[in-house]
Amino acid sequence: MNSQLPHHYREILLGLGENPEREGLLDTPKRAAKAMQYLCHGYQQSLDEIVNGALFASDNDEMVIVRNIELYSLCEHHLLPFIGKAHVAYIPTGKVLGLSKVARIVDMYARRLQIQENLTRQIADAIQSVTHAAGVAVVIEAQHMCMMMRGVEKQNSQMFTSVMLGAFRESTNTRQEFLQLIGRSK
Repeated sequence: MNSQLPHHYREILLGLGENPEREGLLDTPKRAAKAMQYLCHGYQQSLDEIVNGALFASDNDEMVIVRNIELYSLCEHHLLPFIGKAHVAYIPTGKVLGLSKVARIVDMYARRLQIQENLTRQIADAIQSVTHAAGVAVVIEAQHMCMMMRGVEKQNSQMFTSVMLGAFRESTNTRQEFLQLIGRSK
């Protein structure tokens, strides 16, 4: 653990008018620092480490979809969580990616300070660079605590973002098939 993080959290407690010496807060700076490092562990990971060679030859050239991948991230503007799910699809061109690797790629980028728009793009670009797919589609739907707990305090709001690359951008039919299979099109 970065030895300065607990000190900084202690300073934050003082800045809020709290007493970091009171019983309930004695270990809070250490716990908060450890939690923040865990929540941001995506900075310690790389795409090569995540994929770890899990690309497999395949004759399949039909859409591969992984739906409802839970994600937890922190908004880079307020350091508050946003929580949701990602739907990822790609059209293979000779190789398929190990199933768990798709979820691990989502996690690696989600576990960094983010905005949802950039997260969606990073996941799509990573899947494209690893698979060399004919197309990649990513849709993320999430609820943002920065909008629910502060500011406008809208409890039922959800944000949707999408990135469509290759065949998903070029073909209305391919895009519609994907959106229908993830339940986002009628």
